[in-house]
Amino acid sequence: MRILKGHLLSAASPSRLQSIPDGYLAADEDGILRYVGPQLPQPLRTLPVEDWGDRLILQSFADMHLHAPQYPMLGQGMDLPLLSWLREYAYPTEARFSDLAFARNCSRHLAAALIGGGTTRVCMFSSLHTDATLILMEELERAGISGYVGKVNMDRQGGAGLRESTEESMRETLRWLDACGDFRTVRPILTPRFTPACTEEILTFLGRLAAERGLYVQSHLSENPEELRLVGELCPDCAQYWETYQKHGLWRDHTVMAHCVYSDERERAAMREAGVLAVHCPDSNWNLCSGTAPVKTMLREGSWVALGSDIAGGAVLFLPHVAAAAIRASKVRHMTEGEDFLTVPEAYYLATSAGHRYFGDRDGFQVGNPLHAAVVDETNLPPAARELTAAERLERFLYLGDDRNLAAVYANGKKVK
Repeated sequence: MRILKGHLLSAASPSRLQSIPDGYLAADEDGILRYVGPQLPQPLRTLPVEDWGDRLILQSFADMHLHAPQYPMLGQGMDLPLLSWLREYAYPTEARFSDLAFARNCSRHLAAALIGGGTTRVCMFSSLHTDATLILMEELERAGISGYVGKVNMDRQGGAGLRESTEESMRETLRWLDACGDFRTVRPILTPRFTPACTEEILTFLGRLAAERGLYVQSHLSENPEELRLVGELCPDCAQYWETYQKHGLWRDHTVMAHCVYSDERERAAMREAGVLAVHCPDSNWNLCSGTAPVKTMLREGSWVALGSDIAGGAVLFLPHVAAAAIRASKVRHMTEGEDFLTVPEAYYLATSAGHRYFGDRDGFQVGNPLHAAVVDETNLPPAARELTAAERLERFLYLGDDRNLAAVYANGKKVK
């Protein structure tokens, strides 16, 4: 067994931290937690313990929306709105994934950066290239990351370098799925890029495939005013954006919809009814001048919301900083719309437990969950003027920490950093 000792701090609910000073996490040989608490049971007391002293042992992070082939353009094009940014930066960069050596190098660097920042689970877009997507899945699994990766479908838009015919899109999706059988921790997820990039024929095909094979789906929803106008022009028979997915069988339990900045009460109710996960990407929404999502309202209504870096629309891969950005974004909503803002426990929940739920976990560190954890080293942070509570230490890490402040990272019970 693997046994960790330290100051355990997990998101037990959207508003409550569970703090266990001098606590223990014990995981079996399959990486599953068999004990969480303040004192080891007698049968475990003779086993070796990785003692981290008073260091915080946090849940690792789950990044539920990011674009792997955009990693090379991180921090570029931040002066453009969404659709212009896609045409001028994102699509040409993603086209480079046709070069498999480039795709391998990019994927390996991204996987290392994710683990280095304490992110052990992901829901990720690849490009439309089948072989590059398989390479990405290999590199993520090799690094110790679990999650879902999708070969993107887009049979319109994209330009000359990033477009597939409808027939090619169908054929390559099936070839990709057939090649995914040997992966253990990284699984396929159907990924229509977004409604403007997909014909009705490909959306119908993907909806049928989702039903026949029991596959999850991810895409984008109500991110940007210009995007919404375009969807309305392309799909005049649908009153709202979400209905363009529902119409084709893609609006299902565990469907992941990124952004939801302009999701009104009716669209949010449709998410709750179907079991759709909304992924809040605050840094991206600001950078591309899309808006500020009503996250606090969604939580109050009982919607399922998690966080995504959305690189490279988001310029920050380190998910604790995305959590801090979510708090800042909610304060903008508070100042402009009167909506309550997120607390630190809520932001930590969105960055951890809310995403881990997608993989079947219960909230926080709980027996039966796989061990996914990150050990925080605060030695290079500013000296505190007094002894800080665990919640204050967490807050400081979210705002001031970086990958240098992670002494160790565990994924599925294995030490990966």
